[in-house]
Amino acid sequence: MDPVSALRRIAFLLERGQAATYRVQAFRTAAAAIKEMPPDEVAERAAMAGGLESVKGIGPKTAQVVREALADQVPGYLQRLESELEAAAPLAVGGEHLRAALRGDCHMHSDWSDGGSTIEDMGRAAAEIGHEWAVLTDHSPRLTVANGLTAERLRSQLEVVAGLNERWAPFRLLTGIECDILDDGSLDQEDELLDQLDVVVVSVHSKLRMDAAAMTRRMVAAVRNPLADVLGHCTGRLVTGRGRPESEFDADAVFAACVEGGTAVEINSRPERLDPPRRLLTRAVEAGVLFAIDTDSHAPGQLDWGIYGCARAEECGVPPERVITTWTMDDLLTWTRSREAPAR
Repeated sequence: MDPVSALRRIAFLLERGQAATYRVQAFRTAAAAIKEMPPDEVAERAAMAGGLESVKGIGPKTAQVVREALADQVPGYLQRLESELEAAAPLAVGGEHLRAALRGDCHMHSDWSDGGSTIEDMGRAAAEIGHEWAVLTDHSPRLTVANGLTAERLRSQLEVVAGLNERWAPFRLLTGIECDILDDGSLDQEDELLDQLDVVVVSVHSKLRMDAAAMTRRMVAAVRNPLADVLGHCTGRLVTGRGRPESEFDADAVFAACVEGGTAVEINSRPERLDPPRRLLTRAVEAGVLFAIDTDSHAPGQLDWGIYGCARAEECGVPPERVITTWTMDDLLTWTRSREAPAR
């Protein structure tokens, strides 16, 4: 077994199980350190007592994984995690048919904003779980707490993504952004730059307790914007820990505006969000909107959380053909440019 792959797989499984960040980072840091070393040096250090542990970023546990992988063994740590995964109950009840139909994910973050992994790690993980495409959607400038990207940084990111795509075919990482919806409903990035992106997710991150009428106007203006493709986590609620209540707005008016503007409604799969709630998801189905089942991933292992959104979508009667993340990349890009949905 390749040591780097073993370390990354361990990190993926830990992330999937919502392990503490420091545990995950230990394995990702070690993977990066091993990747930078020539194979002969890795083998030489592995044969020496303490040879791997003397490398910055490699500790006793990660060194043991490397030694076992080099000995053509499945590392014990990885074997235990895989066994726990096999024995564990599924993350969600239902959703398997829709999950099998997913071709991509319209919402994921990298360490360019508030994600914990590189663009390359996120894209590679998306391809490894079977996606044909995925969209990189780091935050926009106003969300400084999440290291939102200025126009200059976003332009630099586009060059990085283009370089990765040159060697990733047939998988493709699409360009995108999670763009803040400002108080008046305008979008937090230059229109010219937004127009260059493949997918624009628009979300409310500030003044979540705004008066219902004002919040409705704000969201309606945003989803009617021709540059907006997906409305992200529409209520802003958090359902774990201390939690956060839903923002108040006229959901029927917002969903009607999504239909009018051709903007999809995100089914956010993060366990702490599960947004929109079932009652609103059902109303969105009745309104006739399109949907994007997204993970809002901030780490590779979180890309497996899509099953949460798929289960809720099936439970609430979301028609699979109205889920844009089941579409081919060509159909998706045709829709973002022309709002022409694929024929079914």
